[in-house]
Amino acid sequence: MATEFNRRSVIAGVAAVLAAGPAFAISQGEAEKLVGRLVGEINKVINSGKSESQMFGEFERIFDRYADVPTIARYTLGADARSASGAQMNAYTDAFRGYIARRYGRRFREFIGGEIEVVSTKQVKSFYEVKTLAKLRGKAPFVLTFQVTDRSGSDKFFNILLEGVNLLLTERSEIGSLLDQRRGDLNQLITDMRKLG
Repeated sequence: MATEFNRRSVIAGVAAVLAAGPAFAISQGEAEKLVGRLVGEINKVINSGKSESQMFGEFERIFDRYADVPTIARYTLGADARSASGAQMNAYTDAFRGYIARRYGRRFREFIGGEIEVVSTKQVKSFYEVKTLAKLRGKAPFVLTFQVTDRSGSDKFFNILLEGVNLLLTERSEIGSLLDQRRGDLNQLITDMRKLG
């Protein structure tokens, strides 16, 4: 009986470790370097003199390179992600990538002539928050905080706090509203998202 109990305890312990996912491996320095490269690329685009449509294309590539897009897309879809087919999730993730680039790309246009710089990094649970300061011409500086982890298998950001406003929660609410307007028709939302932003 004691042997059976011990064997069950070991199996349960191993299962718990496996379910927890990969060990937390990203370091503070790596998280800060990732965001440093990210803001470097954003600064380059916003001061490049390119057209708005060219900038959106650049922002989409930057978002794809530095963000955990599948995780962000799945979270923003909420409970509906569980009932979506694999093909629908792939199509939604692709549409979401462009939607976010256009939506936030327009916001980044306000940064033209300004810059973003990394100011501090701190560990929060199993991720890092990298705080940056956005300095715009003629406006007071404001804080952009990137939440970074390596749970996807590589170092990526999975959320942005803009002066404390949570991107994930904001977009989950927005996507939920867009889906409600389409009476829960995910395919219609995917089609429309390719033009929204």
